[in-house]
Amino acid sequence: MERGRSGKGAPTLIEAQTVAIPPIGLGGTLRIPLGASAIVIFAHGSGSSRFSQRNMAVAEALNDQGIATLLLDLLISEEEADRANVFDIPLLADRVVHAIEWAGREPATRALHIGLFGASTGAAAALVAAARLGDRIGAIVSRGGRPDLAGAALDQIHAPTLLIVGGVDYVVIDLNEQAFARLRGPKALEIVPGASHLFPEPGALEAVIDLAAEWFRRYLVPASGK
Repeated sequence: MERGRSGKGAPTLIEAQTVAIPPIGLGGTLRIPLGASAIVIFAHGSGSSRFSQRNMAVAEALNDQGIATLLLDLLISEEEADRANVFDIPLLADRVVHAIEWAGREPATRALHIGLFGASTGAAAALVAAARLGDRIGAIVSRGGRPDLAGAALDQIHAPTLLIVGGVDYVVIDLNEQAFARLRGPKALEIVPGASHLFPEPGALEAVIDLAAEWFRRYLVPASGK
């Protein structure tokens, strides 16, 4: 067990473990704060892995809010050698679905409400997975994502969806605006001033974390009381 810190400053016990997601054994890092009622599954993009420093920072902040997280690799090492796999949205979406189904079977996570956090091409994979699974997904957040790559799935998504884009990531802003118009459920598009695609600027990633945490608290965590 790890000891973290809750959003209110109180220490939080966190169960952390490395997992393998079937059917091919995708590597994952699962962290469950004591008393968690929800879990956010991360879909990385552009060849990133579960060790992405940016997504790890977001996950740790969610853990501090009492939300469980699953960071996972969407590709195995042999697949990463083929760059085309990074943009194979149906393949990546299949992997996200596998992770969601796994979480729904595991004793430690099967009672938790499920949210998705996607970055870059992983955002499209998360949206396609959400379209397939309908009301099993409680909330979605995209960071610097390519939701436009989700295609027809955008018209089928009713889960509350937040798109976060850097203020100087001009091409991606335009693509997000187009995708945003097609989403059917509660939605928001937040532009972080002065931030570029990977949010490396001072305070930019912190802004992403605050926006994502607030979105999941609003739409994912309260669902535990239904």
